[in-house]
Amino acid sequence: MSRTESLADYLRAQGRRRLDRVETGDEGRNARSALALLDAAVYARSLSDDDPFVVALAEAGCFGPPGCDEFQPTDQVARLIRFWESGEPWQLLMAIRFALQGAPA
Repeated sequence: MSRTESLADYLRAQGRRRLDRVETGDEGRNARSALALLDAAVYARSLSDDDPFVVALAEAGCFGPPGCDEFQPTDQVARLIRFWESGEPWQLLMAIRFALQGAPA
């Protein structure tokens, strides 16, 4: 599985998780989040493995030490994805990139 496929699978799984959440009075938050994450999954799948964003994820260790494992986000990135509610796919990817740049080395 390529890095982009792995990233897309993770985002898609998180989107489905949000679709399955039932919260009284969430005012559509879970649905908006699910759609945003599913859109981001499609967008991520369109990237190449040598895209600078994907390379930055690999350098941050999100694909394991050799860079060829399944996508496993850092705690900060996982939290960002978990609480992403809306926005364009590129906005989520940029937020992830900024989070990685701010993470301690």
